Amino acid sequence: MDLIVNGGKPLTGTITPSGNKNSALPILCASLLTDERVVLRNVPAITDVEKLVTFFQQQGSRIDWDREAGTMEIDHSTFDARRLDGELPSGMRSSVLLFAPLLQRMKKIALPTNAKGCSLGIRELDPHLDILEKLGAKISHTPSTRLGSGGGLTLRLAKNFRGARHWPDYMSVTATENFVMAAALAEGTSVLINAASEPHVQDLCAVLSSMGANISGIGTSKLTVEGVASLRGGTFTINTDYHEIVTFLALGAITGGEVKVKRSLPHHFDLITRAFAKLGVVIEHKGDTAIVRRDQALVIEPPFTTNLLPKIEAAPWPYFPVDLLPCMIALSVRARGAIQFWNKVYEGGFTWMPELSKFGAHVVVSDPHRVIVFGDRPLRAAVVDAPYIIRAAVALYMVGASIPGRSVVKNADTIMRAHPRFVENLRSLGADVEWKT
Repeated sequence: MDLIVNGGKPLTGTITPSGNKNSALPILCASLLTDERVVLRNVPAITDVEKLVTFFQQQGSRIDWDREAGTMEIDHSTFDARRLDGELPSGMRSSVLLFAPLLQRMKKIALPTNAKGCSLGIRELDPHLDILEKLGAKISHTPSTRLGSGGGLTLRLAKNFRGARHWPDYMSVTATENFVMAAALAEGTSVLINAASEPHVQDLCAVLSSMGANISGIGTSKLTVEGVASLRGGTFTINTDYHEIVTFLALGAITGGEVKVKRSLPHHFDLITRAFAKLGVVIEHKGDTAIVRRDQALVIEPPFTTNLLPKIEAAPWPYFPVDLLPCMIALSVRARGAIQFWNKVYEGGFTWMPELSKFGAHVVVSDPHRVIVFGDRPLRAAVVDAPYIIRAAVALYMVGASIPGRSVVKNADTIMRAHPRFVENLRSLGADVEWKT
């Protein structure tokens, strides 16, 4: 679907963000580790959650989801492994989060190697397979043929996962999440060094701990898990999506409006607030409300070392979050001055820069990981094509919303993978925007 944008209007008002997609998906997958009833609150009504729920129901699980209230009751006691035909939910990289819980439950899974998520470059399966193998899984792979037939992946577990120590090459969020799900019911002690520590990883660990898992080091780069015999159910609330908080603050700033976002998480915002400040935007926190005031300066802050460009570097937490870099890039297009952005994770994170230039933005791609934006150039309404990258599609909308006239962001429905009620929320802030099929 396309987003039709009539821009140039300041967005003003108050927003209550949804639950964090990146917390909800692994927590949903972790619910497979128990047959007891699990109740989740503040579940976002997004397409990736819909796909997981459909997958569970296809295997016989009972799911009662009140989308309006955001509550979900899960009962996997009727999960029937014989129904699994080898296909995991398509179009979402988070399918890999099913590896550990499915293997724990079924002891053998055979899958085509077709997991797909955002088009952010090469996102390998190796870190996941390394961890599962280290914890006792046996893995075999049938490669694709020259004629184009797909390969397959078979994972086997003799009885239970076994505790082990592992030090991966780099911090991977989903591989860390697979580790804690596998290690929670493993025999013995498991240690992961170079673990990811993003807020959503912490959320998963907290839920598993409440289910009876024994996890220490939550929020650090070293996780130690003492395996337990079983996990229980319970009632858990999905934390607010800090990505959505930042998105609506950035929308207020780029359109010159005043936006307040409730249920903020100020303890996660120190570096994010600093990144906004580099672009001349002041973010205030009053209790659990984050505020961007109207008519921000949008002037890029020069560094003390004046022969260097100011920059925002994005990398695994506690660096600035990579997923939020597009929002900062959109803001910089409107800011006076020049700034460099450095994506230290994905080599495909800047493939959408030609679309940004259709608005008149002046962007220089230095290499696959770095771009320089020269802001405050004359902009014009345009028709652009969104990539299959959630926040890049949002960023293109942001720029269009700041320009008087009609812009179109084509194929923008990837936004619905993370932002429920995106258009409805925008309209509540005064935006003139609609979906068009």
